[in-house]
Amino acid sequence: MKRKKLINSLFLFIPLFILLTFSLLNMYKASKLLNMFKFYFIKQTIWFIIGFILLIIISIIKPKKLFKYSKYLYFINVLLLILVLFIGTTINGSKAWFSFGFVSFQPSELMKYTLTLYLCEKLNNYPPNQDLKFILTALFLTLIPSLFVFLEPDTGAIIIYLLIMLGIILIYGIKKRWYIIFFIILTLFISAFFYLYYFNKDLLINLIGTSFFYRVDRIMTFLNNNSFQLDRALTAIGASNLFLSNNYVYIPEAPTDFIIAFTINNFGIISFIIILLSFLTLDIYFLIKLFKSSNKKSKMFISAFLFMFIFAQIENIGMNLGLLPIIGLPLPFLSYGGTNIIVYFIFLGTLIKLK
Repeated sequence: MKRKKLINSLFLFIPLFILLTFSLLNMYKASKLLNMFKFYFIKQTIWFIIGFILLIIISIIKPKKLFKYSKYLYFINVLLLILVLFIGTTINGSKAWFSFGFVSFQPSELMKYTLTLYLCEKLNNYPPNQDLKFILTALFLTLIPSLFVFLEPDTGAIIIYLLIMLGIILIYGIKKRWYIIFFIILTLFISAFFYLYYFNKDLLINLIGTSFFYRVDRIMTFLNNNSFQLDRALTAIGASNLFLSNNYVYIPEAPTDFIIAFTINNFGIISFIIILLSFLTLDIYFLIKLFKSSNKKSKMFISAFLFMFIFAQIENIGMNLGLLPIIGLPLPFLSYGGTNIIVYFIFLGTLIKLK
């Protein structure tokens, strides 16, 4: 039994350690290249240390207690989302951070965890054949934080909240007709959006606001193959060798959104392969944990995390390679960031204890 636990731990922590190592190497490189990234290595190291401390603390707490108090954590987090709109700091056009001198805190990132906890707790007790009530409850609890994050605005976080909800709904097992209804509604919504974007852009701006429209416009810019950051990222990848590279190419958001292009530019194509294998190992680890779990609430939580975790990988890597739109979504454990990194460590602390 001890040997089995040791092997499971290795499958989790070895790929995690590889990702964290690449992250720190990148932050060190960035801190030497540009003054604007001067403290990134120090701050990233601090985030990892805090993250590991919180992982240990959360793993000591029984999951039952976390689920029990999830309602209070959720509503406190909603209050923080409201408060940040009034006294938060604006960075890159989003009023989403509380700044405390050297560090900042983003409540929309923490909501990923508190929303997952509360949805699992609230929806776990729904009896079968209550599909409509189940869906409406899940949608209502998800739309509350999504509304306030929309006002910041933060496109990536809203998408993650919806994916968390979807991951939980899939485990519950609603009837197939609801998926058909959802697909029809989504198709109508997308069709209406494209119509407004190309034929009545002023009305679309009035509906969603200038700030949020700017982020939507970034996605449409991708569809039109017109993005300065993407051009720089692809140039950086193209200038790289198989192994270490000295052909540095400037990318504005190198340590965050375009961390993959920055990594390849620093350490060669081989680093990208190692990172992909590390993420694949983690994905398989959590998938095995999902299928082995016999507890429905645990399954919901793991499924929600997997939807969020895998999507973040696909989206971030895809936008670095020019395959997907740029929506400002960091790559877990690799991109620079405080709250995002800490929240993923908190998730890990809970996942370790779930059975």
